[in-house]
Amino acid sequence: MSRIVVCGGSVIGLATAMMLAADGHEVTVLEADSESTPPEGPGTWETWRRRGVAQFRQPHSLLSRFRLVCDEELPGLTDRLRAAGCLPVDYVRHAPPSIADRGPRPGDERLMAVTGRRPVVESVVAAAAAEHRGVEVRRGVRVAELCLGTDVVPGVPHLTGVRTVDGAEFPADLVVDAMGRRTPSARWLSAAGAPNPPVAEGDRGFVYYTRYFTAAQRPERRGPPLQPMGSVSLLTIDSDNDTWSVTVFGLSDDAPLKSLRDPDVFTRVASLNPKIAPFLDGKPISDVVAMAGIMDRHRRFAVDGLPVATGFAAVGDAWACTNPSAGRGLAVGLLHAQTLRRVVRDHLDDPATFALEWDARTEQDVAPFVHDQFEVDAVRVAEMDAIRHGKPPLRVDSPTARLATVARSDPEAFRGLLEIFLCTALPAEVFARPGIAELLEKADAEARPHRAAGPEDRARLLAALEP
Repeated sequence: MSRIVVCGGSVIGLATAMMLAADGHEVTVLEADSESTPPEGPGTWETWRRRGVAQFRQPHSLLSRFRLVCDEELPGLTDRLRAAGCLPVDYVRHAPPSIADRGPRPGDERLMAVTGRRPVVESVVAAAAAEHRGVEVRRGVRVAELCLGTDVVPGVPHLTGVRTVDGAEFPADLVVDAMGRRTPSARWLSAAGAPNPPVAEGDRGFVYYTRYFTAAQRPERRGPPLQPMGSVSLLTIDSDNDTWSVTVFGLSDDAPLKSLRDPDVFTRVASLNPKIAPFLDGKPISDVVAMAGIMDRHRRFAVDGLPVATGFAAVGDAWACTNPSAGRGLAVGLLHAQTLRRVVRDHLDDPATFALEWDARTEQDVAPFVHDQFEVDAVRVAEMDAIRHGKPPLRVDSPTARLATVARSDPEAFRGLLEIFLCTALPAEVFARPGIAELLEKADAEARPHRAAGPEDRARLLAALEP
């Protein structure tokens, strides 16, 4: 079978390697971080730093799509996550109390998720990869450049492997970039003579402040994980082993938010929402950790019907990354890896066809999740900016906003909204279903509540932010 090199040994890179190796390919994973993987389980939270992953200790959520792909492509991995303490999450159980019909529906099982903190999840995936036949993981190996062979498409560079900073070469029939949102592959491709891939990107300007907690009894959830609160948003994410995180995020140039680094200020602000207050009663197990400078980015590796290079595929965040508050990164990344496995099965022996089919399948099956998040982020940024400057709240009139309104009382609309949020169905799929269009028509535009808040809420926020 073929030789494949995966650059990047995080969750998506390792999962990609296992999927491809299961089809008989010889897969080598090259990971720049030299630190060895600690034993899988909750102890990794204290001991593993992963300096090459900026968001390693920030909140992560394994949405339902992640579990669905695991169960289909990596059997047994969900059980290993559960054994390490990762939490099963039944989103349907937390339907709004205003929904009268709370009976089960066919397909509810697809909305179940299993989630945990990033170090715990990655330790489980790393342990599985280390045992997987056909996968070799080399840590502390930094790739410097791409190796080139004879063009298979005239004028298009054809990759035949990678070369490390130490001069070692790893030949490959396919080079997979799984190095995340900080990938240097654009520079490598340019040095190899490839045109710059088209990029749509923008810093949405979000800044995140997060603290982790634990308790013998997990707080009962009183609302959705993500709750807008004027010019900030609050995010609570369940994690493994009786832990959870609370995040307050806003705009990075909103100077008063800097005081959220103070734990007392953080608690005061989060407590402004009574639905969040129970999540603050646990024992803190971290300081308030800040993160900013997160880009929304989408790259394409085909220009005017030609690939920028053959023998290359970018997967997950190395291809496209979005605002992490939605928690879509790992779910979409694993879906992308599943798509790669299928395209490799069909076309790896024809590099030119592979490159174009990989671009087409990526844009058809995976990119809509990214574009949907871009639109959501743009609306929320505009809302936050309007509120902090005392402008009238924005009116959000979109199919998703109308679906969210109807979902407060209709069980089918609620499940459709969950499917979009959990990445088990694209918005277009949900809106095309029988009965959904009629439900959306019932949403009274005037009665539709705005997520934004008024000046009094900004005043309360500023008062809580005072040191």
